[in-house]
Amino acid sequence: MILFKGIRRVQTQLKTPVDLVLIRYSTAATISPSPQDDRGVNPLPPVSQSGKVQLLPWMPSPYTIPGKTFSQYKKLSKFRLTSLVVITTMGGYAMAPAAFDPASFAMCTLGTGLVSAAANAINQYHEVPFDSQMSRTKNRLLVTGQMTPLHAVTFAAVSATAGLSMLYFGTNGLTAALGAGNLFLYTTIYTPMKRISIVNTWVGSIVGAIPPLMGWAGCAGTLDAGAMILAGVLYAWQFPHFNALSWNLRPDYSRAGYRMMAVTNPGLCRRTALRYSLAIAGLSVMAPVLDVTNYWFALETLPLNAYFAYLAYRFYEKSDSGSSRKLFRFSLIHLPALMLLFLANKKEWYFSKPAGEEKKKDSTYNAIKQSASSLGNVLPVAVAEGPR
Repeated sequence: MILFKGIRRVQTQLKTPVDLVLIRYSTAATISPSPQDDRGVNPLPPVSQSGKVQLLPWMPSPYTIPGKTFSQYKKLSKFRLTSLVVITTMGGYAMAPAAFDPASFAMCTLGTGLVSAAANAINQYHEVPFDSQMSRTKNRLLVTGQMTPLHAVTFAAVSATAGLSMLYFGTNGLTAALGAGNLFLYTTIYTPMKRISIVNTWVGSIVGAIPPLMGWAGCAGTLDAGAMILAGVLYAWQFPHFNALSWNLRPDYSRAGYRMMAVTNPGLCRRTALRYSLAIAGLSVMAPVLDVTNYWFALETLPLNAYFAYLAYRFYEKSDSGSSRKLFRFSLIHLPALMLLFLANKKEWYFSKPAGEEKKKDSTYNAIKQSASSLGNVLPVAVAEGPR
């Protein structure tokens, strides 16, 4: 069998296609078969000082590394992103005007994490051809062949089924419906839209705003104005965060064919980041007005939101790698700090009974008492006062 590299011809002793390996040529030489190791793979021979041909080990694709399955599942589920989703869900649960229940809290948290892991796995399954063209994603599991597509889809199906079951049976139907809707929105609408229209950023922001709603619904069973404040903050935060991230990744996104604001409309990318950073400040002021927090919250978040808006303004005025990187990095600090301030300034904490239950009980008692009083005024005196 003859292998060619440029104009150099090398005689080899490879017998079958399975024996094909990558060859780094230094001088023409004859390759002798190497003994196989315990994995059935030809080991890399030592580099010869005499200029012999060096063999690189042949590895099947897809291939798995023993003992790395859990680590691969973490990568497939985008563990850091899933952790952020879970944290915002926990924040929504804690801010809800209802009693804290450890069992439903655990089911809501774990179920949301599993649904997020499933969504990220399906996202990577769909984007293998495009991830391979981006420096940031070219080493993902499915791109490098460390996991089969069937394995990834099976993991996603099991995770989604388990997660939605936990949300439905462990919390309530509303939380499960929000989780299922978010899974559908992320995998079926947002993922393909990334290559069609810049509207994908707005759709992706809705995806990021739903987890705190799931936490709120998991605790209170309903959604009200306070839940919308939290969701609005998460929705607005996505724009300065992602626009700053995508600014330095424009060559990658352009190469892979993704329709991002930073690529197709840089001016809109800068303006949107600034506008929504200001919107976060406005929503923070509205939180005490809607009885989600006390009024100290508006004062305490003022410097945090002001600096965030300042960085967004710097990004708007001078859009370079430095200003975008500063905005992106501070966004990773801004959101956890804002959530902590939400918790520290919650209007009222409930430890035994859901919010409104005591008021409902008091109002029911007062209504019964008033009815009895009215009945006593209508009935004859002997009947109203009872037998003597």
